[in-house]
Amino acid sequence: MLYEFQYVAPKTKSELLALLDRHGDSCKIMAGGTDLLVDIRAGLRKPQVLIDIKKVSDFKPLSFSEKEGLLIGPATTCADVIRDKTVSREFPILIQAAKQLASTQVRNRATIVGNICNASPCADTALPLLCLDASVHIVSKSGSRIVKLKDFFTGVKKTALRKDEVVEKITVPSSMAGGRGGFMKLKRIKGHDLSLVSVCLVKKGSLLRVAIGSASPTPVVLKDFPAQVTADNVADEALRSVKPIDDIRCSKDYRLFMIKTYIERLIEEC
Repeated sequence: MLYEFQYVAPKTKSELLALLDRHGDSCKIMAGGTDLLVDIRAGLRKPQVLIDIKKVSDFKPLSFSEKEGLLIGPATTCADVIRDKTVSREFPILIQAAKQLASTQVRNRATIVGNICNASPCADTALPLLCLDASVHIVSKSGSRIVKLKDFFTGVKKTALRKDEVVEKITVPSSMAGGRGGFMKLKRIKGHDLSLVSVCLVKKGSLLRVAIGSASPTPVVLKDFPAQVTADNVADEALRSVKPIDDIRCSKDYRLFMIKTYIERLIEEC
């Protein structure tokens, strides 16, 4: 069912923060809009004000430096990440996951920050970012704060964001540059689909880190492991840490089986 709402495209961060402070719960932020617009059309969300942040000039684009690490701005699309030569060289695992998100057309609109803020348990780019120890930089009219990505997700489609806040950027520390790993995603079909379960592994020096999607109310990152850890030890910790359910797409038991299988395959590969 169609309904009217106000569309606003602020050009500065101060203008955006003033809008968020004024409208609060009655507004929704749109970056790529690939989830939000679908929900609006389905009648699941009915914002009075839709705030498009892609024209905010104060937000930095995708960049990398030894001092700041990898910086992902709120308007950075999945396609931007996939095309970036620095990301390809230093953080290839992020590209592996981004390529699994939807279709080429969607990746040209969908943003990395939007994928995180949508907070789906099966968010593809959440897993490599968790493995890379990413942080979320949040701003509002009253100030700013930094939240580790592992603490940013609070439930299904829920985050630590308050009603007047927006994610200004995601950062990945430069200490994780050069890490290598793999991303595996189980789907119902060979084409583009939501994950039934997904596993990401990143190895950097003596550190090995694993994250799991579609097996708990939020994406899950396991405790750090030494690089020479066995697949059985990682799988045991993974199965203790997740809380999969039976649903229309997949059974709990199959999810647990595939988590163990993917961990074994990724450790062997890496």
